[in-house]
This record gives sequence, C-alpha cells and structure tokens, in this order.
Amino acid sequence: MISNQWYVILESNEIKRGKPVGFTRMGEKMVGWRDSKGKATVMSDLCPHRGVALSVGKVINDCVQCPFHGFEFDTSGRCTLIPANGRSAPVPKAFQVKTYPTREAHGFVYIWWGEPRESYPELPWFDSLDDKIFSYNTLRDPWATHYSRAIENQLDVVHLPFIHYNSIGRGNRTVVNGPVWQLENKPGGSDILNVWVYNEVDSGQVGRSPKEMPAPTRRPFIQFRYPNIWHNWISDDLRIMVAFVPIDGENTLMYLRWYQCSVRIPIVRDIFNWLGRWGNLFIERQDRSVVVTQRPKPSGLKIGEKLIPGDGPIIEYRRRRAALQEANRGNGE
Repeated sequence: MISNQWYVILESNEIKRGKPVGFTRMGEKMVGWRDSKGKATVMSDLCPHRGVALSVGKVINDCVQCPFHGFEFDTSGRCTLIPANGRSAPVPKAFQVKTYPTREAHGFVYIWWGEPRESYPELPWFDSLDDKIFSYNTLRDPWATHYSRAIENQLDVVHLPFIHYNSIGRGNRTVVNGPVWQLENKPGGSDILNVWVYNEVDSGQVGRSPKEMPAPTRRPFIQFRYPNIWHNWISDDLRIMVAFVPIDGENTLMYLRWYQCSVRIPIVRDIFNWLGRWGNLFIERQDRSVVVTQRPKPSGLKIGEKLIPGDGPIIEYRRRRAALQEANRGNGE
C-alpha cells in the first residue's frame, strides 16, 4: 500500500442508514455506518471492550452500538456510554475505536489511509468525468490477486490481441509502437499517469520506441490516478472507469463503471447502461482469468520479471509507486 493517500473503498449506496455494514479493506476489518444526517463513518470493526464486531450491532443516538454490552461509539470513535457503569459515569479515554477520515464524492466512499492531519489533499478523480453530464452503471467483481496486479493489467497495451482476441483486441495489432506515457504530478502524491497507445498489425516492421514517437496531440487513451483509480477515454461520450479496491494482500474488489452521455432518455439510458455493464463484464473476465495466475501476487520493481519496451507504463507505475511508498516510510507506511 501507499500510505497518506485517499483510497476509494466502497460505493456510497453500500452504506445505508440504520444498519452498520462490515467489510475488509487493506487487510483490516472495517465497519461503515451513517448518522441521522446521513454522514458516513468508517472505523475499525472491533469493540475495544471484548473484541466483538461492531458491524453486527446497530446505530442508535448517532452512535454505533456494540451488540454485546451496549457500548456506544460516536463518529470520532469515542465511547460515549458504558451502560453497565450508568449514563452519568465518565468514560475512560482508552475506550476509543480507530476511525478513518472519510469523504464521499462521485458515488464513492473514500478513506484516508495514513497519518491524521489538520488538512487533507483533494480527493483523486478525473475532472473530465462530470457527474452532471454522464450517467453510469457499476459492475462489482472480486479478483483473487493483489490490487497492484489488477492496476497493471489496465496499463498493459501488449496483451490486447491475445487475451481480447475476440473483443477489444480484434485486428491482431501485435506490434507496439511506444507506448507513450507522461506522469502528471499532483499535490499529495495523487499523480496521474497518462498513456497513449499506437499498436499496429505486424507487417515486418519493428515497433518504434517511445523516443521515436511524436509528441501526443490528442487526449490520453488511458489515465491512472494514484493510488487506485483508472480511466479509459474511449470517446468524448463514452468512458470506462475502474476503482481497484484492496481487500487484502491477495484479493481486490473491482468497481468498474461504464460512463456515457450519448443516450439520455431515462428508460433507454438505463437499458443502454445495463447492456454496457454486461459487455464490460465479458471483457473484464477475460483479463481476470489470466491475471489471477500471476506470481508473486504483488508487483514490484524487483520481482524477477523480464520486461520489454511495451511494458513502459507498467515500469513507470512501479517506479512512482515505490517512490511514494519510500517517501512515506515512517509516516504510517
């Protein structure tokens, strides 16, 4: 993981009022719940009293209540009531649940994974995905692999004519020119990796290196924003967006969205979005069947792989990820 970053961990509609929900993210058991105003809170799913999961409790008095002995914890994780001691009894400060800074935007729940601070950087997103213009449909799919491997698959321009020979890789364009990539630095390390793809059919030519390619004059084909969101700019009216949500060291939950703004009539739009969702499932499952076999599970700069020029964006992803991890050593990483 890269610490001191905002991570997408859920869709907003997965946390409902009145009932806590438990889930695993970053290898930790967490609980999400909403207060009476609808504000989402994410905290450790562990009562500090006797180790019970708070997610099997309930929400009462704008607190999550432990089902075992009725201890109540507010949105800061502070225990406000120990029923056995009486409502007027002071609560020791030791009864504190680890709580994550939580924000919501674009239909997602983000948590800050790292050291608490007085002010936080902006939430990572793609400005061109205007929520007021685009509609979307979400596919959720678990992958039995480390989130870094799932990310790299979406930066891999070499695999298209092989895994996707009968879908998006039709045409047998096996020769990779470039690819061209640029790293766009953002405050707080939420950088954007922009990628341009120029694959061709093999007619006996040798693929050109990134240095031999002209400077890009169009928008990027692919964008990845650290630490865990990705954007495929298919056209101005059609996009694919993915959040790679780490469950633990060997499992990732993919939130794949089909965004479009060409069909806007409500019923027709919903049908079109639904069809797009299932088309994406077919393509995504082609990837999953292969990526889950990669070893070792996590990627890295020194894992023994023999890389080629077409792997350039993956190499850049690994370099920047390693640099961000190193920059945060001793600060929660």
